[in-house]
Amino acid sequence: MADARRLFYEMTVRYVLAWTTLVSRYAKWDMKSASELFDRMPEKNPVSWTSMISGYARNGLGHEVLALFAEMMLFQVRPDQFTFSSCLCACASIASLKHGKQMHASLVRSNLRPNTIVVSSLIDMYSKCGNLGARRQVFKLMGDKQDTVLCNTMMSALAQHGHGTETLQMFENMVSSGVKPVTTTFVVILNACSHSGLVQEGHRLFKSMTDDYGIVPHEEHYACLIDLLGRARCFDELMNQLENMPCKAGGQVWNALLGVCRIHGNTELGRKVAEHLIELEPQSSAPYVLLSNIYAEEGRWELVEKVRWLMDERHVRKERAISWVEVQSRVHAFTVSDWLHPLKDKIYSVLKQLADQMEEDASVTNAEN
Repeated sequence: MADARRLFYEMTVRYVLAWTTLVSRYAKWDMKSASELFDRMPEKNPVSWTSMISGYARNGLGHEVLALFAEMMLFQVRPDQFTFSSCLCACASIASLKHGKQMHASLVRSNLRPNTIVVSSLIDMYSKCGNLGARRQVFKLMGDKQDTVLCNTMMSALAQHGHGTETLQMFENMVSSGVKPVTTTFVVILNACSHSGLVQEGHRLFKSMTDDYGIVPHEEHYACLIDLLGRARCFDELMNQLENMPCKAGGQVWNALLGVCRIHGNTELGRKVAEHLIELEPQSSAPYVLLSNIYAEEGRWELVEKVRWLMDERHVRKERAISWVEVQSRVHAFTVSDWLHPLKDKIYSVLKQLADQMEEDASVTNAEN
Protein backbone atom coordinates (compact mmCIF):
# COMPACT_ATOMS: atom_id res chain seq x y z
CA MET A 1 0.00 0.00 0.00
CA ALA A 2 2.88 2.37 0.80
CA ASP A 3 4.34 1.80 -2.68
CA ALA A 4 1.00 2.53 -4.35
CA ARG A 5 0.62 5.74 -2.36
CA ARG A 6 4.18 6.85 -3.21
CA LEU A 7 3.68 6.20 -6.93
CA PHE A 8 0.39 8.10 -6.86
CA TYR A 9 1.90 11.23 -5.30
CA GLU A 10 4.88 11.08 -7.68
CA MET A 11 2.56 11.39 -10.70
CA THR A 12 2.68 14.77 -12.46
CA VAL A 13 -0.80 14.19 -13.91
CA ARG A 14 -3.27 12.14 -11.90
CA TYR A 15 -6.05 10.75 -14.03
CA VAL A 16 -9.37 9.60 -12.58
CA LEU A 17 -8.26 5.97 -12.95
CA ALA A 18 -5.29 6.55 -10.63
CA TRP A 19 -7.48 8.31 -8.04
CA THR A 20 -10.08 5.54 -8.21
CA THR A 21 -7.48 2.77 -7.89
CA LEU A 22 -6.03 4.31 -4.72
CA VAL A 23 -9.52 4.92 -3.26
CA SER A 24 -10.40 1.29 -3.97
CA ARG A 25 -7.24 0.08 -2.21
CA TYR A 26 -7.89 2.24 0.86
CA ALA A 27 -11.52 1.13 0.98
CA LYS A 28 -10.43 -2.43 1.75
CA TRP A 29 -9.01 -1.54 5.16
CA ASP A 30 -9.12 2.21 5.93
CA MET A 31 -12.45 3.87 5.12
CA LYS A 32 -11.44 7.16 6.77
CA SER A 33 -8.49 7.60 4.39
CA ALA A 34 -10.59 6.38 1.45
CA SER A 35 -13.29 8.95 2.23
CA GLU A 36 -10.78 11.79 2.55
CA LEU A 37 -9.15 10.87 -0.76
CA PHE A 38 -12.55 10.48 -2.45
CA ASP A 39 -13.61 13.98 -1.32
CA ARG A 40 -10.40 15.43 -2.82
CA MET A 41 -10.97 13.86 -6.25
CA PRO A 42 -11.24 16.60 -8.89
CA GLU A 43 -13.29 14.28 -11.11
CA LYS A 44 -15.31 11.17 -10.28
CA ASN A 45 -16.73 8.50 -12.55
CA PRO A 46 -19.28 5.72 -11.77
CA VAL A 47 -16.45 3.34 -10.80
CA SER A 48 -15.15 5.88 -8.24
CA TRP A 49 -18.56 6.12 -6.58
CA THR A 50 -19.05 2.36 -6.64
CA SER A 51 -15.61 1.76 -5.07
CA MET A 52 -16.57 3.91 -2.09
CA ILE A 53 -20.03 2.37 -1.80
CA SER A 54 -18.57 -1.15 -1.95
CA GLY A 55 -16.01 -0.22 0.70
CA TYR A 56 -18.68 1.03 3.08
CA ALA A 57 -20.77 -2.09 2.43
CA ARG A 58 -17.83 -4.46 3.11
CA ASN A 59 -17.15 -2.69 6.39
CA GLY A 60 -20.76 -2.98 7.56
CA LEU A 61 -21.50 0.75 7.25
CA GLY A 62 -24.97 0.42 5.75
CA HIS A 63 -26.24 3.91 6.53
CA GLU A 64 -23.14 5.47 4.95
CA VAL A 65 -23.79 3.40 1.80
CA LEU A 66 -27.33 4.76 1.49
CA ALA A 67 -26.20 8.34 2.09
CA LEU A 68 -23.49 8.09 -0.56
CA PHE A 69 -25.89 6.48 -3.04
CA ALA A 70 -28.32 9.40 -2.52
CA GLU A 71 -25.46 11.82 -3.17
CA MET A 72 -24.53 9.86 -6.29
CA MET A 73 -28.09 10.23 -7.59
CA LEU A 74 -27.98 13.95 -6.79
CA PHE A 75 -24.96 14.30 -9.07
CA GLN A 76 -26.83 12.29 -11.73
CA VAL A 77 -24.19 9.57 -11.90
CA ARG A 78 -25.56 6.37 -13.41
CA PRO A 79 -25.12 3.34 -11.10
CA ASP A 80 -24.18 -0.06 -12.48
CA GLN A 81 -24.93 -3.61 -11.33
CA PHE A 82 -22.04 -3.62 -8.85
CA THR A 83 -23.38 -0.40 -7.29
CA PHE A 84 -26.83 -1.91 -6.81
CA SER A 85 -25.42 -5.16 -5.44
CA SER A 86 -23.44 -3.30 -2.75
CA CYS A 87 -26.42 -1.10 -1.88
CA LEU A 88 -28.72 -4.11 -1.54
CA CYS A 89 -26.16 -5.78 0.73
CA ALA A 90 -26.15 -2.62 2.85
CA CYS A 91 -29.96 -2.70 3.14
CA ALA A 92 -29.74 -6.34 4.22
CA SER A 93 -27.07 -5.57 6.83
CA ILE A 94 -29.30 -2.99 8.57
CA ALA A 95 -32.52 -4.96 7.90
CA SER A 96 -34.18 -1.99 6.21
CA LEU A 97 -36.94 -3.31 3.99
CA LYS A 98 -38.03 0.24 3.13
CA HIS A 99 -34.64 1.16 1.68
CA GLY A 100 -34.31 -2.27 0.09
CA LYS A 101 -37.58 -1.79 -1.80
CA GLN A 102 -36.49 1.69 -2.87
CA MET A 103 -33.22 0.26 -4.17
CA HIS A 104 -35.12 -2.46 -6.04
CA ALA A 105 -37.34 0.20 -7.61
CA SER A 106 -34.26 2.21 -8.62
CA LEU A 107 -32.82 -0.91 -10.23
CA VAL A 108 -36.01 -1.44 -12.25
CA ARG A 109 -36.07 2.21 -13.37
CA SER A 110 -32.42 2.01 -14.46
CA ASN A 111 -33.35 -0.52 -17.17
CA LEU A 112 -30.25 -2.53 -16.30
CA ARG A 113 -30.55 -6.25 -16.92
CA PRO A 114 -29.87 -7.82 -13.50
CA ASN A 115 -27.05 -10.34 -13.44
CA THR A 116 -26.65 -13.24 -11.03
CA ILE A 117 -24.86 -11.09 -8.45
CA VAL A 118 -27.64 -8.49 -8.33
CA VAL A 119 -30.44 -11.08 -8.16
CA SER A 120 -28.58 -12.94 -5.39
CA SER A 121 -28.29 -9.65 -3.49
CA LEU A 122 -32.01 -9.04 -3.95
CA ILE A 123 -32.90 -12.50 -2.62
CA ASP A 124 -30.55 -12.05 0.33
CA MET A 125 -31.94 -8.58 1.11
CA TYR A 126 -35.59 -9.67 1.08
CA SER A 127 -34.74 -12.75 3.14
CA LYS A 128 -32.85 -10.84 5.84
CA CYS A 129 -35.60 -8.21 5.94
CA GLY A 130 -38.22 -10.93 6.44
CA ASN A 131 -40.14 -10.53 3.15
CA LEU A 132 -40.23 -14.18 2.12
CA GLY A 133 -42.85 -13.69 -0.60
CA ALA A 134 -40.78 -11.12 -2.49
CA ARG A 135 -37.75 -13.37 -2.14
CA ARG A 136 -39.56 -16.21 -3.93
CA GLN A 137 -40.92 -13.91 -6.64
CA VAL A 138 -37.45 -12.60 -7.48
CA PHE A 139 -36.10 -16.14 -7.72
CA LYS A 140 -38.97 -17.34 -9.93
CA LEU A 141 -38.53 -14.41 -12.30
CA MET A 142 -35.14 -15.81 -13.30
CA GLY A 143 -36.86 -18.88 -14.79
CA ASP A 144 -34.39 -21.08 -16.67
CA LYS A 145 -31.53 -18.72 -15.75
CA GLN A 146 -31.41 -20.13 -12.24
CA ASP A 147 -27.78 -21.18 -11.79
CA THR A 148 -25.77 -22.62 -8.90
CA VAL A 149 -25.13 -19.21 -7.31
CA LEU A 150 -28.82 -18.27 -7.31
CA CYS A 151 -29.89 -21.68 -6.03
CA ASN A 152 -27.31 -21.52 -3.24
CA THR A 153 -28.52 -18.05 -2.24
CA MET A 154 -32.15 -19.15 -2.23
CA MET A 155 -31.43 -22.31 -0.24
CA SER A 156 -29.37 -20.30 2.25
CA ALA A 157 -32.30 -17.91 2.66
CA LEU A 158 -34.68 -20.80 3.30
CA ALA A 159 -32.27 -22.34 5.79
CA GLN A 160 -31.89 -19.06 7.70
CA HIS A 161 -35.64 -19.07 8.33
CA GLY A 162 -35.70 -22.68 9.52
CA HIS A 163 -37.24 -24.19 6.38
CA GLY A 164 -35.00 -27.25 6.33
CA THR A 165 -37.38 -29.59 4.50
CA GLU A 166 -38.10 -26.95 1.85
CA THR A 167 -34.36 -26.40 1.43
CA LEU A 168 -33.83 -30.11 0.75
CA GLN A 169 -36.72 -30.14 -1.71
CA MET A 170 -35.17 -27.23 -3.57
CA PHE A 171 -31.86 -29.08 -3.68
CA GLU A 172 -33.58 -32.07 -5.28
CA ASN A 173 -35.30 -29.77 -7.81
CA MET A 174 -31.99 -28.07 -8.55
CA VAL A 175 -30.23 -31.36 -9.29
CA SER A 176 -33.10 -32.75 -11.36
CA SER A 177 -33.13 -29.57 -13.48
CA GLY A 178 -29.48 -30.10 -14.38
CA VAL A 179 -27.89 -27.48 -12.12
CA LYS A 180 -24.72 -29.02 -10.67
CA PRO A 181 -24.09 -28.57 -6.94
CA VAL A 182 -20.67 -27.32 -5.85
CA THR A 183 -18.72 -27.28 -2.59
CA THR A 184 -20.61 -24.30 -1.16
CA THR A 185 -23.95 -25.94 -1.99
CA PHE A 186 -23.28 -28.68 0.51
CA VAL A 187 -22.25 -26.20 3.19
CA VAL A 188 -25.67 -24.58 2.79
CA ILE A 189 -27.53 -27.92 2.76
CA LEU A 190 -25.69 -29.34 5.78
CA ASN A 191 -26.35 -26.16 7.75
CA ALA A 192 -30.04 -26.41 6.86
CA CYS A 193 -30.15 -30.00 8.11
CA SER A 194 -28.33 -29.03 11.30
CA HIS A 195 -30.69 -26.21 12.25
CA SER A 196 -33.78 -28.27 11.39
CA GLY A 197 -32.68 -31.45 13.18
CA LEU A 198 -32.59 -33.50 9.96
CA VAL A 199 -29.81 -35.83 11.06
CA GLN A 200 -30.37 -38.75 8.69
CA GLU A 201 -30.77 -36.47 5.68
CA GLY A 202 -27.64 -34.54 6.61
CA HIS A 203 -25.64 -37.72 7.04
CA ARG A 204 -26.87 -39.02 3.68
CA LEU A 205 -25.98 -35.80 1.89
CA PHE A 206 -22.53 -35.68 3.49
CA LYS A 207 -21.83 -39.16 2.11
CA SER A 208 -23.44 -38.24 -1.22
CA MET A 209 -20.93 -35.41 -1.74
CA THR A 210 -18.17 -37.86 -2.58
CA ASP A 211 -20.18 -40.85 -3.81
CA ASP A 212 -22.49 -39.00 -6.22
CA TYR A 213 -20.76 -35.70 -7.02
CA GLY A 214 -17.05 -36.41 -6.54
CA ILE A 215 -16.66 -33.52 -4.07
CA VAL A 216 -14.08 -34.12 -1.34
CA PRO A 217 -15.37 -32.74 2.01
CA HIS A 218 -13.39 -29.77 3.32
CA GLU A 219 -13.02 -28.65 6.91
CA GLU A 220 -16.13 -26.47 6.60
CA HIS A 221 -18.23 -29.52 5.70
CA TYR A 222 -16.89 -31.44 8.70
CA ALA A 223 -17.68 -28.44 10.92
CA CYS A 224 -21.29 -28.55 9.65
CA LEU A 225 -21.45 -32.29 10.31
CA ILE A 226 -20.07 -31.85 13.85
CA ASP A 227 -22.70 -29.19 14.51
CA LEU A 228 -25.44 -31.42 13.06
CA LEU A 229 -24.50 -34.43 15.19
CA GLY A 230 -23.94 -32.31 18.30
CA ARG A 231 -27.33 -30.60 18.15
CA ALA A 232 -28.95 -34.03 17.80
CA ARG A 233 -26.92 -35.39 20.78
CA CYS A 234 -25.26 -38.05 18.60
CA PHE A 235 -22.04 -37.77 20.60
CA ASP A 236 -20.60 -41.20 19.77
CA GLU A 237 -20.92 -40.56 16.03
CA LEU A 238 -19.55 -37.04 16.54
CA MET A 239 -16.39 -38.32 18.23
CA ASN A 240 -16.04 -41.00 15.57
CA GLN A 241 -16.12 -38.36 12.82
CA LEU A 242 -13.55 -36.25 14.67
CA GLU A 243 -11.17 -39.16 15.12
CA ASN A 244 -11.46 -40.31 11.50
CA MET A 245 -11.17 -36.98 9.71
CA PRO A 246 -8.76 -37.34 6.76
CA CYS A 247 -7.32 -33.90 7.49
CA LYS A 248 -6.24 -32.20 10.69
CA ALA A 249 -9.11 -30.45 12.46
CA GLY A 250 -8.76 -26.66 12.29
CA GLY A 251 -10.49 -23.69 13.85
CA GLN A 252 -13.83 -24.23 12.09
CA VAL A 253 -14.22 -27.78 13.42
CA TRP A 254 -13.12 -26.88 16.94
CA ASN A 255 -15.46 -23.87 16.97
CA ALA A 256 -18.32 -26.15 15.92
CA LEU A 257 -17.48 -28.51 18.78
CA LEU A 258 -17.27 -25.53 21.12
CA GLY A 259 -20.78 -24.54 20.06
CA VAL A 260 -22.02 -28.06 20.83
CA CYS A 261 -20.48 -27.87 24.31
CA ARG A 262 -22.17 -24.50 24.86
CA ILE A 263 -25.59 -25.83 23.79
CA HIS A 264 -25.47 -28.94 25.98
CA GLY A 265 -23.54 -27.49 28.93
CA ASN A 266 -20.62 -29.90 28.66
CA THR A 267 -18.19 -27.82 30.71
CA GLU A 268 -15.43 -30.43 30.97
CA LEU A 269 -15.09 -30.94 27.22
CA GLY A 270 -15.84 -27.25 26.62
CA ARG A 271 -12.87 -26.24 28.76
CA LYS A 272 -10.50 -28.51 26.84
CA VAL A 273 -11.79 -27.31 23.46
CA ALA A 274 -11.62 -23.64 24.49
CA GLU A 275 -8.05 -24.01 25.76
CA HIS A 276 -7.05 -25.70 22.49
CA LEU A 277 -8.77 -22.98 20.43
CA ILE A 278 -6.98 -20.22 22.32
CA GLU A 279 -3.70 -21.76 21.25
CA LEU A 280 -4.98 -22.27 17.70
CA GLU A 281 -6.68 -18.85 17.25
CA PRO A 282 -5.23 -16.50 19.88
CA GLN A 283 -7.00 -13.40 18.44
CA SER A 284 -10.53 -14.89 18.39
CA SER A 285 -12.63 -13.77 21.38
CA ALA A 286 -15.07 -16.74 21.40
CA PRO A 287 -12.91 -19.34 23.22
CA TYR A 288 -11.79 -16.79 25.85
CA VAL A 289 -15.39 -15.81 26.61
CA LEU A 290 -16.61 -19.40 26.86
CA LEU A 291 -13.64 -20.44 29.01
CA SER A 292 -14.28 -17.48 31.30
CA ASN A 293 -17.95 -18.46 31.59
CA ILE A 294 -17.04 -22.07 32.38
CA TYR A 295 -14.63 -20.99 35.13
CA ALA A 296 -17.28 -18.60 36.52
CA GLU A 297 -19.86 -21.40 36.70
CA GLU A 298 -17.32 -23.48 38.64
CA GLY A 299 -16.59 -20.57 40.98
CA ARG A 300 -12.92 -20.46 39.96
CA TRP A 301 -12.67 -16.67 39.98
CA GLU A 302 -8.90 -16.52 39.94
CA LEU A 303 -8.95 -18.31 36.59
CA VAL A 304 -11.67 -15.96 35.31
CA GLU A 305 -9.34 -13.06 36.05
CA LYS A 306 -6.48 -14.89 34.37
CA VAL A 307 -8.51 -15.29 31.15
CA ARG A 308 -9.47 -11.60 31.21
CA TRP A 309 -5.84 -10.64 31.79
CA LEU A 310 -4.81 -12.84 28.86
CA MET A 311 -7.37 -11.10 26.61
CA ASP A 312 -6.03 -7.69 27.62
CA GLU A 313 -2.44 -8.83 27.17
CA ARG A 314 -3.18 -10.05 23.64
CA HIS A 315 -5.46 -7.10 22.80
CA VAL A 316 -8.42 -9.41 22.14
CA ARG A 317 -11.74 -7.56 22.11
CA LYS A 318 -15.20 -9.11 22.05
CA GLU A 319 -17.37 -7.48 19.42
CA ARG A 320 -20.81 -6.50 20.67
CA ALA A 321 -23.59 -8.30 18.83
CA ILE A 322 -26.22 -6.01 17.32
CA SER A 323 -29.78 -6.91 16.31
CA TRP A 324 -31.76 -4.83 13.82
CA VAL A 325 -35.48 -4.58 13.18
CA GLU A 326 -37.50 -2.19 11.04
CA VAL A 327 -40.86 -1.06 12.46
CA GLN A 328 -43.01 1.47 10.59
CA SER A 329 -40.10 2.49 8.33
CA ARG A 330 -37.81 3.09 11.30
CA VAL A 331 -34.77 0.89 12.00
CA HIS A 332 -34.17 -0.03 15.66
CA ALA A 333 -30.81 -1.43 16.79
CA PHE A 334 -30.24 -3.41 20.01
CA THR A 335 -27.20 -4.69 21.87
CA VAL A 336 -26.81 -6.85 24.98
CA SER A 337 -27.83 -5.00 28.18
CA ASP A 338 -28.94 -2.03 26.09
CA TRP A 339 -30.84 0.52 28.23
CA LEU A 340 -30.61 3.46 25.83
CA HIS A 341 -33.71 2.80 23.73
CA PRO A 342 -36.55 5.25 24.55
CA LEU A 343 -39.02 2.32 24.76
CA LYS A 344 -36.72 0.18 26.89
CA ASP A 345 -39.25 -0.34 29.70
CA LYS A 346 -41.89 -1.73 27.33
CA ILE A 347 -39.31 -3.82 25.46
CA TYR A 348 -37.94 -5.49 28.59
CA SER A 349 -41.46 -6.01 29.90
CA VAL A 350 -42.39 -7.96 26.76
CA LEU A 351 -39.12 -9.90 26.92
CA LYS A 352 -39.92 -10.92 30.51
CA GLN A 353 -43.40 -12.05 29.46
CA LEU A 354 -41.92 -14.15 26.66
CA ALA A 355 -39.28 -15.66 28.97
CA ASP A 356 -41.96 -16.54 31.56
CA GLN A 357 -44.15 -18.10 28.86
CA MET A 358 -41.27 -20.20 27.50
CA GLU A 359 -40.38 -21.36 31.00
CA GLU A 360 -44.01 -22.32 31.64
CA ASP A 361 -44.24 -24.18 28.31
CA ALA A 362 -41.00 -26.03 29.08
CA SER A 363 -42.34 -27.09 32.49
CA VAL A 364 -45.55 -28.43 30.90
CA THR A 365 -43.56 -30.35 28.26
CA ASN A 366 -41.28 -31.89 30.90
CA ALA A 367 -44.26 -32.89 33.01
CA GLU A 368 -45.93 -34.56 30.01
CA ASN A 369 -42.76 -36.48 29.21
